[in-house]
Amino acid sequence: MNGRIIFLLEEPSMKILLEGLLPRLFPGLTAPDHFQCVPHEGKSDLDRSISRKLRAWREPGARFVIVRDNDNVNCIDLKQRLANMCAEAGRPDTLIRLVCQELESWYLGDVESLTTVFADISVSIGVLRKRFADPDAWQKPSVELKRIVPSFQKLSGARTMSNVLSVPVNRSDSFRKFADGVERLIVEMGYVVGH
Repeated sequence: MNGRIIFLLEEPSMKILLEGLLPRLFPGLTAPDHFQCVPHEGKSDLDRSISRKLRAWREPGARFVIVRDNDNVNCIDLKQRLANMCAEAGRPDTLIRLVCQELESWYLGDVESLTTVFADISVSIGVLRKRFADPDAWQKPSVELKRIVPSFQKLSGARTMSNVLSVPVNRSDSFRKFADGVERLIVEMGYVVGH
């Protein structure tokens, strides 16, 4: 293994999710030994800090992953803008993953896990499967999630979902692409992790 994976994140809830999820998805991968999550206070804060952090980070072998909500903008344009920022900062190999549309769409993509961990879900699993067949298409998944799970809170929800979120059954294409991209990066970096 050479270096660590540094995740530049839009929000603290993503940090909580990844710190619990990644070691579960990739046994042997631990924070802070193999990866570090750097949360920001929203998209603007993240966007302003990308170039500065990529230029200033001096850790040998470090590789970067930017994780940012898409929030209903043109994903091709956004990804290209972020890629240009990374290239200008001397880190063209940065992995960019957009969450379509918000983190909560990853949760809605795994209704089986949602119904397992939240007792106050107001809709049956069959209705949820049908309604959220394409969770990335929902414009405000956070609003939908709060509507069907009244007790849901962003930070505690991320902690809870980190323990159960599943890649194979998840209907969120952006979640599966995130997991696939991180797995490829882990392999490139020479990590030996189990599944």
